[in-house]
Amino acid sequence: MNILLQNEYLSVSVTSAGAELSSIRSADGTEYLWQGDPAYWTSHAPNIFPYVARLTEGKYLLNGKEYGFGNHGLVRYEDLSVEAQNDTSVTFLLRADEKTKAKYPFSFIYRISYSLEGRTLAIGTRVENAGSGRMFFAVGGHPGFNVPMEAGSSFEDYRLEFDEEAHPYRIHLADSGAVTPRVSLYEMKDSRIIPLTHDLFDHDAIVLQNAARSVSICSDKTSRRVTVSYPDFRYVGFWHKPKTDAPYLCVEPWTSLPSREGIVENLALQSDLLSLDPEKSWETRWTIRIE
Repeated sequence: MNILLQNEYLSVSVTSAGAELSSIRSADGTEYLWQGDPAYWTSHAPNIFPYVARLTEGKYLLNGKEYGFGNHGLVRYEDLSVEAQNDTSVTFLLRADEKTKAKYPFSFIYRISYSLEGRTLAIGTRVENAGSGRMFFAVGGHPGFNVPMEAGSSFEDYRLEFDEEAHPYRIHLADSGAVTPRVSLYEMKDSRIIPLTHDLFDHDAIVLQNAARSVSICSDKTSRRVTVSYPDFRYVGFWHKPKTDAPYLCVEPWTSLPSREGIVENLALQSDLLSLDPEKSWETRWTIRIE
């Protein structure tokens, strides 16, 4: 099922499959969201829950048992129901069932909403623990944006520009996508800017901790700009398919990190995961602004 949201500035399409964004167009018809060219990456903007990126060996431990699921968890592989909808907003719902519990043994209720607010698309996530035990989870976003944004410019004409100075640390990933012990200070131009080049991603994603919580994709060659703001997320990742000239860039707010290299994680012991007691809920809101 496809849902269309519209206001005077933006037209946004979302599919019930994974509650995934499939299009963000401005009033002049410009498409800002990556359209899934299979030569590079077939997705648009997967939603991440209950785990970020990859599990070592595709599995994890919990209460003495072994479980597993695909890259970025469960939601992206499920068809969500529409709980509420109007012309400018929609809320999708996923409740745990026997199928999800075989991979993730918690009675969760997951909601994700999209709402147009002028030139801004707000994404809200709410997670509830409807079970009897403590629940461990992660949440994140993975939208890909077209870069360049218009003809006459190239990928290298663009930059990532944070809204304030910072001195973040890079979390280094192995070729498998697992987290290595290596952490290093990530140098940025004027402590705010990362000029874009394709070879930045030859060793997978750039994952930063302690970065500013709002970043723009922009260029001096165009007035077009995409700004992603993620006030509640500890990490932000930037990615396109490694060792290619892929004409897109993903901006990924994460609440936690993937599994450590060579370690099958115990979900109850992974230090940066979120957790909820029974009958408790957690929610967050992040935004994509198109200018």
